Amino acid sequence: MERVDPAAIAAAILDAPGWCRVGITAPGEHLRKQAAKELALSIASSLAAQGAPDRDQLPLPL
Repeated sequence: MERVDPAAIAAAILDAPGWCRVGITAPGEHLRKQAAKELALSIASSLAAQGAPDRDQLPLPL
């Protein structure tokens, strides 16, 4: 399992849409769930984009 950089997670949270960052504190459960799902998708998308290795990089054994 690869380790995820906390700075990358923080950057992904800050890059997420503003409504979902605010929405996770909403009093209504339905809006909180929608916001949490959107925030999670945004973070996952951002981290997946960062994790793509360069196709020219040579695989080296450990």
